[in-house]
Amino acid sequence: MIKKIKGKYPVNETSIFFLSDVKNIPENIIDSNELMYVSIQHTQQKKDCICLNKLNKWIIFQFFDKKDTDSITHESCRRSGDKLSSFLNEQKIEKVTLIDVEHSGDLILALAEGMALGNYQFIKYKSDKADKQNSLKEINISSKVDDTAILHLNIQIEAVYKCRDLVNEPVAYLNAEKLSELITEMAEETGMKVEVFNKTKIEALKMGGLLAVNKGSIDPPTFSILEWKPKGHTNKKPYVFVGKGVVFDSGGVNIKPGSSMEDMKCDMGGAAAVATAMYAIAKAKLNVHVIGLMPATDNRPDGNSYVPGDVITMYTGKTVEVLNTDAEGRMILADALGYASKYKPELVIDLATLTGAASKAIGIYGIVAMHNDAEKEFGELKDSGANVYERLAEFPFWEEYEELIKSDVADIKNIGGPDAGMITAGKFLANFTDYPYIHLDIAGPVFIGKKDSYRGKAATGVGVRLLFNFVKQKTNKK
Repeated sequence: MIKKIKGKYPVNETSIFFLSDVKNIPENIIDSNELMYVSIQHTQQKKDCICLNKLNKWIIFQFFDKKDTDSITHESCRRSGDKLSSFLNEQKIEKVTLIDVEHSGDLILALAEGMALGNYQFIKYKSDKADKQNSLKEINISSKVDDTAILHLNIQIEAVYKCRDLVNEPVAYLNAEKLSELITEMAEETGMKVEVFNKTKIEALKMGGLLAVNKGSIDPPTFSILEWKPKGHTNKKPYVFVGKGVVFDSGGVNIKPGSSMEDMKCDMGGAAAVATAMYAIAKAKLNVHVIGLMPATDNRPDGNSYVPGDVITMYTGKTVEVLNTDAEGRMILADALGYASKYKPELVIDLATLTGAASKAIGIYGIVAMHNDAEKEFGELKDSGANVYERLAEFPFWEEYEELIKSDVADIKNIGGPDAGMITAGKFLANFTDYPYIHLDIAGPVFIGKKDSYRGKAATGVGVRLLFNFVKQKTNKK
């Protein structure tokens, strides 16, 4: 969607001039009266976007503020891009050129990113989708920005679109087997190695957590593995990403009350983020060895469902007392985290829509995060979070929280009581790790009820840009 143009920008098409000061408006673009109008609107009325209707085209001046910090300025540009996208679609404009008046570099890419992400739609099931389709199809950039930066931005946007599509799909279409099928297609397109364990293989591996959650379903579970290992990769040990893939969560026999079930098709947002971040990493041919693990099932009540009081033997051999079947995500993730040990990883990061406590703690504005033995890597991931504005809120991982998940009849129990639920869930998962580990609870921002700028409404694709930026920074450092 985003393309760099060479030479002079087209003068007979809608253009957006991106700049910080009225004084830098190029000569002969508008007449003196229009220039005065723009100046008054920006300096006195404090408007950062002024649109001039030139009958056969629009000339738009988008201003940015150099005074803010880098992350705030970039985010402001993304949000401005979303507003521009909405305006262009209202005017039925198909193509626009962004003109980098002051050679702003990454800022104009942030503007383009906000436009493209804000232009996303999920209208597959609309009967009148042709009428609802956004008009904007092409964003051109007249700038000195690096070609590779534009390539990576397009890959990142495509990956976020794919992630949002996956999370927005209902379970009637996207059960565990279909999710694995679509993951396989992404692998085949990009040259990643892919392996999908079926139920027989999962039983042979004794992944008790995944099998327990699946007992109430008529659809079998899957366990998908993606690996990107380019020749000459710079890391000696792989980074492993683990994503929760509960394609629908009813709560099991501890069935969710009221409207709490309405959006539970999004409970595989972690697996979607891992799969599509891996897609972006492979498509960009980043020189880093990365592995993605995605256990998947739905969680439904049935005559054979697992129930409170059950004791489950997990992949690692550790036993878990089930106190609540709605704490299912940690059960399937625990098997995947145990399985990750076989790769002797440099670092493991899991992404999961794990707890309502995380959402209540910080809302939709960031990701609840905690870690074990990964101080340096956590700092790097936090920097990436600032870069893409998917910010991490670090919660304590003190040993006292371990006391809350001790069981009288098994090694641990699957919930820790009413206090600090997001932390005890993380502590539960840490029991299945023996490597540097970061836990990300994305329950708040993964699926939102009203439009939030370029993140849109419903599935946001959170986690994709975070992981892609994290791996890119690793590539750059090497």
